[in-house]
Amino acid sequence: MTPHVEPDPRAGAAVKAADRAHVFHSWSAQGLIDPLAVAGAEGSYFWDYDGNRYLDFTSGLVFTNIGYQHPKVVAAIQEQAGKLATFAPAFAVEARSEAARLIAQRTPGDLDKIFFTNGGAEAVENAVRLARIHTGRHKVMSAYRSYHGATSTAINLTGDPRRWASDTGSAGVVRFWAPFLYRSAFYATTEAEECARALTHLEDTIAFEGPGTIAAIILETIPGTAGIMTPPPGYLPGVREICDKYGIVLVLDEVMSGFGRTGAWFAADHYDVTPDLMTFAKGVNSGYVPLGGVAISAEIAATFDKRPFPGGLTYSGHPLACAAAVATLNVMADEGIVDQAAHIGSAVLEPGLRELAARHPSVGEVRGTGVFWALELVKNQETREPLVPYNAAGADAAPMAAFGAACKKNGLWPFINMNRTHVVPPCNITEAEAKEGLAVLDDALAVADEYTTG
Repeated sequence: MTPHVEPDPRAGAAVKAADRAHVFHSWSAQGLIDPLAVAGAEGSYFWDYDGNRYLDFTSGLVFTNIGYQHPKVVAAIQEQAGKLATFAPAFAVEARSEAARLIAQRTPGDLDKIFFTNGGAEAVENAVRLARIHTGRHKVMSAYRSYHGATSTAINLTGDPRRWASDTGSAGVVRFWAPFLYRSAFYATTEAEECARALTHLEDTIAFEGPGTIAAIILETIPGTAGIMTPPPGYLPGVREICDKYGIVLVLDEVMSGFGRTGAWFAADHYDVTPDLMTFAKGVNSGYVPLGGVAISAEIAATFDKRPFPGGLTYSGHPLACAAAVATLNVMADEGIVDQAAHIGSAVLEPGLRELAARHPSVGEVRGTGVFWALELVKNQETREPLVPYNAAGADAAPMAAFGAACKKNGLWPFINMNRTHVVPPCNITEAEAKEGLAVLDDALAVADEYTTG
């Protein structure tokens, strides 16, 4: 594949200048950033105005599950724009109804009612509101090493440093440690120990907080930005049992892990667990038009049969976004994209990443499934000291910056968070493309190795 435009540095400079003059970027010190001016994208690649092409191992922000510019989804958006570009959410609209039907067809259990939002954070906001009203309770429990969004409730439920600056609205939020054997909070040495001790810790926390005060437990089925820590066997079913015991709503956040990312339609499918509420976004339409939502169980939906739900959004179930979702879900089914993600994970990424780990002293652990993987980079494999400190910035983050620069120099755009690089390409990446990315990672890890001490 080659860029579809001729290199045009002057146009790129104009795009960059306008950005720097007027665009305020998220999560950034505005005067310290230098955003790449993107000229185009297709499939698993994007390119800049200088003609440099990058294999995207980030899928945008882990949302382009079917890659960039899929012609069937682009055509569906164009067709919907010509037919009915927008309409208020109180009406029954074909694209909205069909998107809800197709999503409900894939969700586990009886999660058959869909409340549409514009993204994942709003989905979490509304899931929490549903749980609190349904139970009449106010507390919500969430895990450290989690990310649930940047709106008011969602950011206060988040368990990473992005929460700290907004930690003024955490009333009713209770945090706990979820399982993560590599950096166990429970001094566990096996997955079985980690699972049992994490469940005991969770139930003990519930007991001391007061079971009758807790509306919901929210968990990313497989935590995404926080490190792609796949839960040990038995953990999620154990959480389900605890929630049932105390009348607590179980919310699974599938914003990042849903719609094929893990090699299943939803990560919950791997664990045979059905939550009461499930949040989604990102992969539902590959991010082509903003869309998210909450899949709601029959019991919780019944709470609002005669009682109005006190929430809504102007663009809930926007026709363009829903048309993109319909097309995306049909493309995923017709082209076997979920199976492709599972195949790439088991046949290419897992063996390839484990081979890299065996050769590079900077790799402490490989973990993941499907096209959802993380490499934990360390200074010393024995001590497991992270390659950079927690929430490092500036000079402290130099080793990861050097690793990232080596990736980009060789045409790979990496997903880097703290001391990890995540391998999260589109679900329909080819074997050849995945191997191309692994080869670049191999070279870049040699740079990370220079910072090791073991």
